[in-house]
Amino acid sequence: MPSETVTRFAPSPTGFLHLGTAHAALFAWKRARDAGGRFLLRIEDIDQGRAREEFVEAIPEDLAWLGLDWDAPVRRQSRHLADYRAALARLGEAELLYPCFCSRAEIQAEIERSGLAPHGSDGPIYPGTCRALSKAERSARVAAGESHALRLDAARAAAVAGRLEWKDAEAGRIVADPTTHGDVVLAGKDRPAAYHLAVTVDDAIQGVTLVTRGMDLFAATHVHRLLQALLGLPTPRYWHHRLLMDASGRRLAKRDRDLTLRALRDAGATPSEVRAMAGFP
Repeated sequence: MPSETVTRFAPSPTGFLHLGTAHAALFAWKRARDAGGRFLLRIEDIDQGRAREEFVEAIPEDLAWLGLDWDAPVRRQSRHLADYRAALARLGEAELLYPCFCSRAEIQAEIERSGLAPHGSDGPIYPGTCRALSKAERSARVAAGESHALRLDAARAAAVAGRLEWKDAEAGRIVADPTTHGDVVLAGKDRPAAYHLAVTVDDAIQGVTLVTRGMDLFAATHVHRLLQALLGLPTPRYWHHRLLMDASGRRLAKRDRDLTLRALRDAGATPSEVRAMAGFP
């Protein structure tokens, strides 16, 4: 028997919602409502350096004005840090994490020295500098309080997980290849959990069965599928949709302040007009 369709909209409160994020929210909401399922709202405010409370408060207000409703209390990542710590502990116990003491400048310098600059979904792939450190040196540097991030040993993790697949509504069945993203960061000194880890844990806890999001995050799903396998989490279905572009073909972003829902509303636009502008007449 097919599972209930549960979708979610998970914005980061680093700016007001704009037409591009409205498109993503409406896409997820419509998929759930058309299937008689549930639509959830999550605030990805784990990056406390960039998140702003004024934007947190504005998100549900703007969505309600647009005509959207959701089916459970809003989940704020910053209030569930224990969930991410538990996931990190499990990966650590399996010896799939290692501390990375490299700064961004040092990583870039190493890439330039090697003459290689492969890119993953997060930019240049980490060259694995700290992966070669001995356990003794890692422990000593951590004990000394040296700043570090926690990286996933992608090759080791992929070997443990074995062959993995995931299904996208438009692209079909995809064989996961997480090693192409290198040893991604899963936690850092300023962020108790990076996007890849937090979104994977959150989707499982909230019971999301259909992840809808933009095509710009398609590649990240390879990493998320690996984390699901390592943590024993269910694998949802995926639907990566088109991104909303401006007249010049540029992706709409938070820098487009004149296209925020607030600016459009202040200019006299109605919810139905904004929904049409976001691709949902």
